[in-house]
Amino acid sequence: MKKLTKVFVYGTLRQHETNHYLIKDARCLSRQCWTNGILYDTGFGYPAMIQNSAKRVYGELYEVTSQQLHRLDQLEGYRGEGEDNHYERITQVVHTDYDTFEAYVYVYPSSIPTKLDEIKYGDWKCYCYLKQEELYYFAYGSCMDTERFQQAGIANQFERVIGRGIAKDFSLAFTRKAHDGGRADLIESTESAEGKVYLINRATLTYLFRREGVNIGIYRPAFIDVKIEDKTYSNVLTFLVIDKEEELAPPEKYMMEILRGSKGVVSSSYYQKLVDDLESKFGMRPFEEEM
Repeated sequence: MKKLTKVFVYGTLRQHETNHYLIKDARCLSRQCWTNGILYDTGFGYPAMIQNSAKRVYGELYEVTSQQLHRLDQLEGYRGEGEDNHYERITQVVHTDYDTFEAYVYVYPSSIPTKLDEIKYGDWKCYCYLKQEELYYFAYGSCMDTERFQQAGIANQFERVIGRGIAKDFSLAFTRKAHDGGRADLIESTESAEGKVYLINRATLTYLFRREGVNIGIYRPAFIDVKIEDKTYSNVLTFLVIDKEEELAPPEKYMMEILRGSKGVVSSSYYQKLVDDLESKFGMRPFEEEM
């Protein structure tokens, strides 16, 4: 049996990025995990992480063989402990939605990045793809509904509805604790979550970031794969809860926004699952006439 080693990757080794081919056959344990650190732009088309206990770096967790690990060492310029390495290879705790693991992480010496630009949100994909003029946006919660768009006077920015999207290996959960109940989130799982896909302009991010509380650390932007009809779209924008808690019942008005927005967009089976989950988890039963 081959010995497998866990490795956390945060830059060009991530899915769909330029060096991912080095680990494309490795088993992925998580695509939305994090470890403590700060991420910087080296200016050479790849990021560098330094150790820091107060901030987070987001990335992916893989199990790799000794051969794959050797290729990663070569890519990162790691020759061994005590050598003149480009990146050092250390062990850190990596947090996923379902467990924590110890894994190798390639980091820069802490003295180097003082001259570099810090990467916002600690996510290389966000740094790369939030600059696009147009983005596909996967809404799975209340943003499937248009009522608040209309109230804010920005409904025209959400007119380009692409259709039903399916996020494989995610489940809907209410992990964000607000003053009046839970708010929706995606957590990694063996299931699939459905939602509404919009094509938005970069200018629309101002509204979404404010609504999702991005700048005050409630949700974070993230990029995931979403299937629309028979095509899988890579690096689709969505928003994930940063500090996830035990699920909490959503307020009724918020629940109705989700059901109203999803009806006629998601599949009938997924819609029924939403209804059934609300009842089984929280004892909530929506009435059709309210929607």
